[in-house]
Amino acid sequence: MSTAILTGQPVPGSSIEADLRSLGFDVRSAADTAEAETLLAAVPGEERVALVDARFVGHVHALRLGLTDPRFPLAAIPGAVTAQPAGRQALTRAMARENSAGGGTTLVDSLADRILTALDTDGTEVHRPELGSLVATVPADPQARNEARQALTDVDDEAVRLKSAVKSRDGFFTTYCISPYSRYIARWCARRGLTPNQVTTASLITALIAAACAATGTRGGFVAAGVLLIASFVLDCTDGQLARYSLQYSTLGAWLDATFDRAKEYAYYAGLALGAARGGDDVWALALGAMVLQTCRHVVDFSFNEANHDATANTSPTAALSDKLDSVGWTVWVRRMIVLPIGERWAMIAVLTAATTPRITFYALLIGCAFAATYTTAGRVLRSLTRKARRTDRAAGALADLADSGPLAQGFADALKKPARGLPGFTAPVVALLGGLAVVLTGALTGFGAPWVIVAAVAYVLTSGLAVARPLKGALDWLVPPFLRAAEYGTVLVLAARADVNGALPAAFGLVAAVAYHHYDTVYRIRGNAGAPPAWLVRSIGGHEGRTLLVTVLAALLTASQFTVALTALAVAVALVVLVESIRFWVSAGAPAVHDEGEPA
Repeated sequence: MSTAILTGQPVPGSSIEADLRSLGFDVRSAADTAEAETLLAAVPGEERVALVDARFVGHVHALRLGLTDPRFPLAAIPGAVTAQPAGRQALTRAMARENSAGGGTTLVDSLADRILTALDTDGTEVHRPELGSLVATVPADPQARNEARQALTDVDDEAVRLKSAVKSRDGFFTTYCISPYSRYIARWCARRGLTPNQVTTASLITALIAAACAATGTRGGFVAAGVLLIASFVLDCTDGQLARYSLQYSTLGAWLDATFDRAKEYAYYAGLALGAARGGDDVWALALGAMVLQTCRHVVDFSFNEANHDATANTSPTAALSDKLDSVGWTVWVRRMIVLPIGERWAMIAVLTAATTPRITFYALLIGCAFAATYTTAGRVLRSLTRKARRTDRAAGALADLADSGPLAQGFADALKKPARGLPGFTAPVVALLGGLAVVLTGALTGFGAPWVIVAAVAYVLTSGLAVARPLKGALDWLVPPFLRAAEYGTVLVLAARADVNGALPAAFGLVAAVAYHHYDTVYRIRGNAGAPPAWLVRSIGGHEGRTLLVTVLAALLTASQFTVALTALAVAVALVVLVESIRFWVSAGAPAVHDEGEPA
């Protein structure tokens, strides 16, 4: 239960008490500062509490935005301030000072606004939501109150709420083909008490059914799969819109939304591959290649953002040109579409599944994603080379965590710290790229079971250790994690393909999916400022270099059939370890709430 303390003299005809009750607040009244402090102290510490001026005039949605958002310990709008348990101590201190200064006299000006000023003076962070056209004010006299009430009737509260439920930045397909009606589905769900997590789960189930339909290998199954994939995406948009519409944000919901998107897409790839196999066409290599490419694209996004989001002197003529292009309407949509964000990508997959074959679908997906990856990576390289940015220790630490170095690479890194100080700034990405190319090309060009691939893998261990031997603060050091991801995933792909036995590529698909989940999990922990996964987890699954070396040793020592069994066992083991630890963390009280606002990929 939440408690709202109305302060000051009540206004005849005011709806503020009813509005607060509609938002789930138990409303109490205080005539002066001393009584407000007493009522505040009486509210249990584990409950949300709000101070609201009794003269407040505003939309209910303004109150909702200011007083009920679960993501912020302290929040405020004009005439109202709220605290969750994490912000309660700061609010209590400010209230005590105001009571001491005011001597408990009857309230004339707004106590809530005075408390907010005190919090600002203390340097306490207080969230102030963007209200836009919504009204939230404390009128000083009857004329101002009448003007505020007129402004209240001039703005449609519900229309603003529906509009704000949609992401401000999204892809073309999502913006024009999904959001115009999915927001109404979100409102329908809210009015029936459905939660975003339930909608997210429904989206996952729909996508899995779509994958099962694709796995039938029939034209009817492919058509049904395409339709269901679009339906899953509609629900995927709806869950976020429902969360924004009703402010039902949660840590678990953020984690489910982040991980289920990848699970849905990659499960669908597997379904397409199974369906193609039923028709006599083996496209598992294409399915695995698509997953590798898409995951590496995301790692590029994550690494670049982590390297630059808190950099100082972060200016670039290339970035300025990009911002200028974004000021021209049509270029914005073209640039958003050519990066093939999730809406455009899923629409393309759905249409091609229904109308063509899995092989054509994967060819189109690979070509589109390769072009998008080249475009975005090239732009980011140009930005990085033309920037005069100083990257922070936090950014370097995040890139090191994204590298996912195990005990072997980390051991070499520790041994090479002193020699690495004298190397050029571009050393890290260059050696990461060369080491990765060496092991992938050796695996691709030699016969299955050739010992040379082990030699290349050992070289890869050494180069990956050198790549992270010093802090990753160079202009292009954000390329190190994606190069390492491409090397590990690519090695598994080429060795499974060279095995040339039934089941090898599906087993490799499972292994890469399990490892990719671990890497996505790492990303979302870092973005939530929760740090990387525990060191024991990284050590227990070997780090990227340990897994790469193990796979090459298995390929050299085992027969192709035995190698397939070993890959399957390794995939199951990695999946169990990372999933158990990930679930334990994300359902714990210390997990951060991470939201993909504005990230359409």
